[in-house]
This record gives sequence, C-alpha cells and structure tokens, in this order.
Amino acid sequence: MKITNQPTETIQDFSNHLKTLRIQKGLSQGELAVRAGITRQAVSSIEANRYLPTTGVALHLASALACRVEDLFNLRTTEDIVEGKLIGHLPQNDMKTSSIRVKVSTVGSKTVVRPINGLGEVLSFTVPADGYVVEAHGQTSGAMVRVKLSRDRQAIEQAISVAGCDPAIFLAGEHMRRRKDQTSLVGWTMGSMAALRALQQGEVHVAGLHLFDPATGESNLPFLRRALKGSNYEVVTFATWEEGLLVRAGNPKSIRAVSDVADPNVTLVNREEGAGARLLLDQRLRTAGINYHQVRGYGTIVASHFEIARAIASRQADVGVGIRSAAQLFGLDFVPLQAARYDLVVPKAYLKSHPTLAHLFETLVSRPFRNEIESLGGYDTSETGKLHALRVG
Repeated sequence: MKITNQPTETIQDFSNHLKTLRIQKGLSQGELAVRAGITRQAVSSIEANRYLPTTGVALHLASALACRVEDLFNLRTTEDIVEGKLIGHLPQNDMKTSSIRVKVSTVGSKTVVRPINGLGEVLSFTVPADGYVVEAHGQTSGAMVRVKLSRDRQAIEQAISVAGCDPAIFLAGEHMRRRKDQTSLVGWTMGSMAALRALQQGEVHVAGLHLFDPATGESNLPFLRRALKGSNYEVVTFATWEEGLLVRAGNPKSIRAVSDVADPNVTLVNREEGAGARLLLDQRLRTAGINYHQVRGYGTIVASHFEIARAIASRQADVGVGIRSAAQLFGLDFVPLQAARYDLVVPKAYLKSHPTLAHLFETLVSRPFRNEIESLGGYDTSETGKLHALRVG
C-alpha cells in the first residue's frame, strides 16, 4: 500500500491569541510559564509566532488560562469575517459595499467598525484597511456590519483607538512601534467633548481633551469631574501646548486679540461646539462683551486645527483659534492666548485588559518621543506622563 504525505499546517495557518488572553488574565509570561509547566522563553516564542505548540503544550496553556484550546489557537479560514457596530456613516453613493475600506477595533467586549474615509483626505490614503464591508444592516452609526478582514486578528486586537484633536498622536504610535512591537495606533479627529462621549460609549480606548476652566485655572479636571462618574479612569498629560489666534503671514488685518474678530472686515473660521478651541473663543468673546452674532464667519465650522490653518492659508478666512504647531506647518502667524494641557483619559479596566495600551503611556515619557513633539513647535513636555487625580481624596 502506498502512503502519501499529507499537507501539514504551518504557523501562518493559525490565529494566535495567547498574548491577548494572558494579559487579560493579568499574568506575566513567567507566571504563565510556571502554571503551564513550560519555560518563559517558550511562552515568548509562541506569542511571537516563532513556535507552533504541540497538542500537549496547547492543552497545558489552555488549562492555565482556564479557556479552550480553540480560544488560544485556531485555523485561519480563507475568509475571516467579523461583525461589529458601525461608527460613522457608510458612503451614500453607488459604491459597492465590498469596496468600503474600514478600520476594526476591539474596545472592551465590543467590536467597532469605522470607515477609513473618516480619517480625512490624507490619512485615508496612508492608513491601511483592516478589512472590507461585506454586509451592512444600515448605513449610519449603530448599524451592525459584517467585515471581511484583510489583517491578522491578533494585530487588530492589539491596535489602539484614540479620539481627540492632537495630530501628534500618530507620532506616538510610530514611536511605540519602534520601542515595543508592531501595534498600530489610529487617531480619530474630533473635539474634546465629542472625544469624551466616544470614550464613555465604548467606541475608543482613549480620549484626548483640552478644556481650560478660567474659574479654577485648571485644565480638563473640572469638566471630567462633572462628566465622569466614579474614579475608574486614569488622566495622563500628553503635553502642554500653546493655543491662540492663527492669522495669515504678516498679520495683514492686524489681529492682536479675540476682540478684533468682531471687526466687520475680519472673517473667522470656527470649530464645532464642544471643541476646546471653540470653548476658548467663546470664553474670550464673553469677557470682551461681544455677542457671537457680531462675528463674521462664526458659523463656519471645520473639524480640526489643521483645517483651521488650511482655511486661513488658502484665504477662505482671516483668523481662527488653534495651536501653534498648526500655524507653523502652514506658514501662518500666531497670536498666543493661553497655555493649556492636553490630557489623555483612559478607563483603568482597558489598561488591564488591553494587550498593548500600557505601552502607549510608556512611550509618551520616552525622551525620543518628547524631543520629537517639542520640535513641532508650541509643545511643552515637562509634565508629559503626569497622572492627575480625578477625585480629590
């Protein structure tokens, strides 16, 4: 009788979730190794996909983690499909559903799906997709969609989703990859209050905000204490930055203070309600006794500091409130108004359960990262990484 060799599976044929489950259980590699009766080096090699465990080793690992072997390792299918909650809007045109590129993230127990076009005109062409929509039960936020993955599930589980308006967050992701692993970080641009809502609704892992309270002289904490119940969050400073008025090079309209935006010959470009820049503008207008109806262009809204700068550089507006680094990037002049902290808010539960989130905060305090964002202009990193108590006492 002739015996033929049967094809054998390779490491690439399996999805490996060992690292994710180990971290969710709060175990180090060494602790898991002791429980499973293998070496720490073996655990490290398996997690790094350098070694495919035998059946016996896989059974011991599953027993140590109180899970099934198939929870740790499973064969990849030719089409890896996930179902998740849509955030944002699918295109309302004749585009085939299967051509819609999306990012997929695991936030707590939820799977969140966002169209990549929500990243904006440049990032939509530079950030790779996690998959493509194959079925959608609606085209607006909250609908359930099915996605065919184009990326490894483990990589998606390790990805970090951040809501906020500091563009330097993408640099944090790049430095994180250099220091630790291949974790990706995606920043979804939105104002401070919108970012906080996204965090509370379980749509992102981290929210960034800059909301200065003139009554107390504090950044962010007065707003967070009102908005967040309990103390189940960490508040960590990303950086302190300069906020002010962005004006065209040479400041041809001689804009020196917020009161000057009421000049009928001056056109403003504004941020959405709930954005830190909008809050600063409204506070200064009230102090100057100016009604927003007196400000030409007050109702012209854009979604980011860069869009403020772009509108002014392209002469669509004369002035807007933003950060110094955006002014420098677009060759604009800058009239400083205040220094404000940009803080990151993260649920403590995510820091324990997410496999790579703690690495982000380790990266923020590294000297190479701090040197780089200081070089952008308008950033002060002397308090970067500092924890702030959400509740007094």
